[in-house]
Amino acid sequence: MQLLEGRKVTKTFGGLAAVFGVNFHIDQGEIVGLIGPNGAGKTTLFNLISGAYPMTSGGAFFKGEEITGLKPNQICRCGIARTFQLIKLFPEMTVFENVFLACLSGRLRGIKRSDAERRTEELLQFVGLSVEPTTPAGELTLANQKRLEVARGLATGPELILLDELMAGLNSSEVTQSMDLVKRIRERGITVFMIEHVMKAIMSVCDRIMVLDHGVKIAEGIPKAISTDKKVIEVYLGDQHHAEG
Repeated sequence: MQLLEGRKVTKTFGGLAAVFGVNFHIDQGEIVGLIGPNGAGKTTLFNLISGAYPMTSGGAFFKGEEITGLKPNQICRCGIARTFQLIKLFPEMTVFENVFLACLSGRLRGIKRSDAERRTEELLQFVGLSVEPTTPAGELTLANQKRLEVARGLATGPELILLDELMAGLNSSEVTQSMDLVKRIRERGITVFMIEHVMKAIMSVCDRIMVLDHGVKIAEGIPKAISTDKKVIEVYLGDQHHAEG
């Protein structure tokens, strides 16, 4: 089943098109990667899907219903959660409070306090966050802050989660753990759309990859096809191929 669809999605800032005429779809149960050079429009596209930015033109549809123009909290309650490239936790609140609040404010509004507490504890365990729940979020390591942000997103009860550079800044062991987490999120029945620069992760966990350059979709396909696409290598993968070689 098609879960999310974008039709000619466009966003301009002044006279500059950050995203231009992008058509895309995400099917239920997929892990879809979004790659491209810095400034390609990847995070802007996530901001448009999640309602953080209004679209200049085009539209987005979730489970067949148009979500274009809805506010971020309304889109969250439709069943779309996200994390951020620059982590946006509540640093003075505890680890537990960050996730507990998300349980109360997402699709599960009306949930009993005791059920929200149990859900919070389960999600902290699920993402592998082993610190004391009373720890202020701002005191966590980068890897644990990212885990906490994923837990907070999952706490809203999404059918689709947008992960914006979950693995950026992590060491090799942490990247491997994050790859496993993405797979386990899908096993929970949650579809994943992820921006990532760690090619090992993208190529290993994604069913399909979409490539943006200067706001335009230049390629889409299975990982093997994308890794050998001449245009993608030219505009994005070339330097990484060289570095890895």
